[in-house]
Amino acid sequence: MESGGILPPSETCAGSGSPDGRGGWRAARFLIAVGFLERIGFNGVQGNLVMYLSGPMGMSTAAAAAGANAWGGTVLVLTLVGALAADSRLGRYRAIVAAGVLHLLSLGMLTISSVMQPTHQHPVSCHDAAAACSPPPPPSPSLGRLVFFHAALYLLALAQGFHNPCSEAFGADQFAPPSDPGARASRSSYFNWYNFSSSCGYAISNTAMSYVEDNVSWTVGFAACLATTAVYLPVFLLGTAAYRAEQPVDGAPLALLAKKSLSATRVWTARVFPRKDAICTERLLLAKEEEVEHGKGFVVKLLPIWVTSIVFAAVISQQVTLFTKQGSTMDRRVAVGGGVFVLPPAALQDVISATMLTVLPAYDRALVPLARRFTGHPAGITTLQRVGAGMATCCLHMVVAALVEAKRLRAASYAGLPADATVPMSVWWLVPQYALVGLSKVFGVIGLQEFFYDQVPDDLRSVGLAMSLSAQGVGSYASSALVSAIDWATTRRGGESWFSDDINRAHLDYFYWLLAALAALDVAVFVYIAKRYVYRNKDEQ
Repeated sequence: MESGGILPPSETCAGSGSPDGRGGWRAARFLIAVGFLERIGFNGVQGNLVMYLSGPMGMSTAAAAAGANAWGGTVLVLTLVGALAADSRLGRYRAIVAAGVLHLLSLGMLTISSVMQPTHQHPVSCHDAAAACSPPPPPSPSLGRLVFFHAALYLLALAQGFHNPCSEAFGADQFAPPSDPGARASRSSYFNWYNFSSSCGYAISNTAMSYVEDNVSWTVGFAACLATTAVYLPVFLLGTAAYRAEQPVDGAPLALLAKKSLSATRVWTARVFPRKDAICTERLLLAKEEEVEHGKGFVVKLLPIWVTSIVFAAVISQQVTLFTKQGSTMDRRVAVGGGVFVLPPAALQDVISATMLTVLPAYDRALVPLARRFTGHPAGITTLQRVGAGMATCCLHMVVAALVEAKRLRAASYAGLPADATVPMSVWWLVPQYALVGLSKVFGVIGLQEFFYDQVPDDLRSVGLAMSLSAQGVGSYASSALVSAIDWATTRRGGESWFSDDINRAHLDYFYWLLAALAALDVAVFVYIAKRYVYRNKDEQ
């Protein structure tokens, strides 16, 4: 049977379930539902955060973009904390329960924080394509509110630290044993469908939640995120009887991790930098190389792939920051019936979700079986081939973004618009770059998740997913640092910043071209490394 669908228990592939009826697709469905609910609540905050920071919080464009990227980086880097806690002490089941509780607490605090901010209505003229769309500047928030807001925001980041690596890994754990080809095919399909459900959550949050936040109030929007997340924990607990029993967690794999990684580092150093006066020692170290290739030094082995994925993550992180700011300056009016509806800037992120919702089923049900006939690989192509395709698409999406932004700036210049005025250019011009982001996620982001999950020891699956997510987090940090550095460099002598608060006088196109060049270089380096990578399972080659 070909992989791809969410099948009833009687049709699951061999090895997907256990003799006692636990595990398989029956259990995985609960994790897929949890991923859907969690994305609605979380992305209701993340997807529109840059607008909240530059609006009610009174930050500049550069500061808001850097702050949103830094927080997004923390969200993903904290997955290492959650994964280590799960694989050494808590176990994945209890880590997911802890994430549910932290989500409720943090989103509750965010809702209270928004109540503390005086409301400022959008001006009526905001609906006019030629008028300024910014409300009067809000007063600077008090120190107490700033502290409370950031405490809530970073508590939400900690909740994500537990949820992101453990929820997806726990669902993949339902397909065992790892060596069974049927289980491997089902697990690969599971990653596709998990991200499909997450994309559905993104689509709802980017339309419904962002509309409420922009047009009703931030308090109501955050409260809606809280209400959605409140359903997450009961749904997860409902599936308890269907989940595979977790192996006892004793922390031993983590205790060996540092030792084995150090040994692998010494092997690599001895091979790359040989010493004439230590031939015997080197031979002893090189004799351990076979152990490293079989996964005992997996951190060192995976490090080159992890590093190259940082640039990919830095480029793709613009979707929730600068792309949203671009959209806020463009004509967002849509004729609905006899009236006019103004799209929220963050609603364009729905194009990413729509692309993933369209491509993932086609990839899983058509492209994978077709590729499998030619390659014989259970997933059609190797995970690194999938990641490489995502990175190449990411480079293309930055080229398109740079071209569209240059056109937007020309339109603003020709119209002679005042500061912060809406550019006479339809927001639909941004659709291609958002669609390419979605395509690069289908290949790159999901491919990295599956790759890191499969290439770590069985006892450290959460750490494997956390490595993938933490690379995205470091990429967000890198993007934040790059924005801050360029902002400083372009303004230190009195010049106009590439990230000017009046975005019609900024030069986001220059920044996008820089990112496109970095992405192209990253693709070349990744291909070089991927061709020399040896998988844990030789059948994956």
